[in-house]
Amino acid sequence: MKILILSDVHANRAALGTVLAAESGFDQLFFVGDLVDYGTEPAPCLDLVRRAATLAVRGNHDQALGFGTDCGCRGDFRQLSQATRAWHQTLLAEGDRAYLRSLPLEAQATVGATRFYLTHAAPGNNSSYLDRRALVAAVAGIEADVILVGHTHVQWAERVGERWIANPGSVGLSRDQAGEACYAVWEGGTVDLRRLAYPVAQAVAELEESPLAAPVKEALIRVLGEHADVGSH
Repeated sequence: MKILILSDVHANRAALGTVLAAESGFDQLFFVGDLVDYGTEPAPCLDLVRRAATLAVRGNHDQALGFGTDCGCRGDFRQLSQATRAWHQTLLAEGDRAYLRSLPLEAQATVGATRFYLTHAAPGNNSSYLDRRALVAAVAGIEADVILVGHTHVQWAERVGERWIANPGSVGLSRDQAGEACYAVWEGGTVDLRRLAYPVAQAVAELEESPLAAPVKEALIRVLGEHADVGSH
């Protein structure tokens, strides 16, 4: 059984497409939240995940767009989130927004003998920023063999007692290694963290052609290309 685990796509179809092409032989797909904000192609990304995911939860950016609320994101990204969300509102159909609203904050599934639990940031709060130690403590009471979270855009996995706690990292806006799409695979009883180079230049070109304000474009391009070869950025 191969389960593809994705999180924090953030409307980056170039990154998402690279991962789906490389891991096309998966049996199930678990999505840990945040389809929208920051990138240029929310509708295609939403459609790809909606059709492929067997289990998915709502991220704080999904919630903000779907319900018209604040994203609760950290201060240095708040302006970027607000600017791209206003644009994404015009790119998504009402059915897309309804899908975002329909996603649960938490989800559980049993595959074979393995119990999985998904939440975007922390149990009951999809915008809380917890370090690894605090998160391990927060999920201590969750009855599951594999606990999956996202939100921080930093990839990690840890064996705690008899269970796994893991963050697959961000597909579309990695903060620990820009220029790569980060994700994870559950197979053979273990969480395997993976990352792939993707065509960052394509994502940058699409941002440059977007109607976003120049300072927003420039900030997002810096995040996308800090460690990647994207020409002048």
